[in-house]
Amino acid sequence: MNPSAVAASLPMPADSAQVSTTATTTAGTELGFVHFIGQTDAVGQGLFVILVLMSLVSWILILTKGVALLGRQQRSRAFLKAFWNADSLEAVHRQIQAQGAADPFSHLTAHAMQAQIHHARFGASKLEEAGSAQEFLTRTIKKVLDEITMDMESGLSVLATIGATAPFVGLFGTVWGVYHALLAIGATGAGTLDKVAGPVGEALIMTGVGLAVAIPAVMGYNWLTRSNRVWGARLDAFAFELFTFLSTGQTLKGPGKSN
Repeated sequence: MNPSAVAASLPMPADSAQVSTTATTTAGTELGFVHFIGQTDAVGQGLFVILVLMSLVSWILILTKGVALLGRQQRSRAFLKAFWNADSLEAVHRQIQAQGAADPFSHLTAHAMQAQIHHARFGASKLEEAGSAQEFLTRTIKKVLDEITMDMESGLSVLATIGATAPFVGLFGTVWGVYHALLAIGATGAGTLDKVAGPVGEALIMTGVGLAVAIPAVMGYNWLTRSNRVWGARLDAFAFELFTFLSTGQTLKGPGKSN
């Protein structure tokens, strides 16, 4: 009988099997995102830190602006319902003094009513108060609307910037990782699949991280922008009705129909 055939038919020693399993496990643990971060240079690690910071900033903005938006909507609905069911402007004024102006609609109403009272009492004593009472009221409403719009849109440009730039930051990290992988392949002279797949796959993870940062930022930006646009349009319509009511004492809608 052939001795080599007999040797091949014999079971592998336990030590050899353990060494083979250990080698496979070690090779598996050497691949992956943690290995890529550990092996990359300061540029790759810096890009990863930038993406992490981008993700934290975007989620903080989404959560804080989202909670503020939901609360503002709830308070606005309550004020509009109370406003159109009030007996008179004096009742609305007392309600705002008692509960405060905690939403854009009550904030606008309070400033408009105060402007009308101020102009009726003191007249045009300053340059900013020049003109008729209606002109002064129009300027006041316009100013308050601009302030409310700026407050609602604050922080959205940061979300838009993160959503637009995060994929390119991740792509740059991928290119940088592939570049170093190619340098290593050129140094060793081995370009086989087992030498290329690991480093390139690890580098592509940076693209995935960039997308993971950008997608929530873009979705949050679109949601907040659309909600602000809808409530901004409602606020503009309410401002026109409020101006008409303060100027003529008549409303364009019946009670309870504006909300």
